[in-house]
Amino acid sequence: MTGQMDSEVVTVRTDDRTVTDVTGIVVSFCAGRGDGLCHVFAPHATAGLALMETGAGSERDLEELLARLLPRDDRYRHRHGSPGHGADHLLPVLVPPSLTLPVQDGRPLLGTWQSVVLVDTNPDNPIRQLRCSWVGAAGSAGAAGSGRARRGPGEPGAAQP
Repeated sequence: MTGQMDSEVVTVRTDDRTVTDVTGIVVSFCAGRGDGLCHVFAPHATAGLALMETGAGSERDLEELLARLLPRDDRYRHRHGSPGHGADHLLPVLVPPSLTLPVQDGRPLLGTWQSVVLVDTNPDNPIRQLRCSWVGAAGSAGAAGSGRARRGPGEPGAAQP
């Protein structure tokens, strides 16, 4: 069986949030595509992607954990940007910049409480990109497509997930 790949780049505004839920972007990207894999990649040196529960306080717990593990002070050799910016460049070691999800019937197979989140401790850049890529069997609905860019949550004119 030969596979095909389709990718879309989506703009995401993180503003002052460390954790931004991007599940809606991923669900929308997978819709109508059948069975396959969705790969999500944040092409940034200071951001990562994770699966976690949202809305029950876990976002704040993660912020506190990252503050303990990566304090924002002058201990880092990498010192450009805001104070403690060197910590931002270590974040992808702990929260990787990509993840891959199985998809069945056009739906990501997430657990009951799992959400896909962009984790970004860098306050210097509130606008991020996500690349969603689809790998599915040839002939799957939407297996090859436009490669188009679209707007993400918080962007003017964006459809909200």
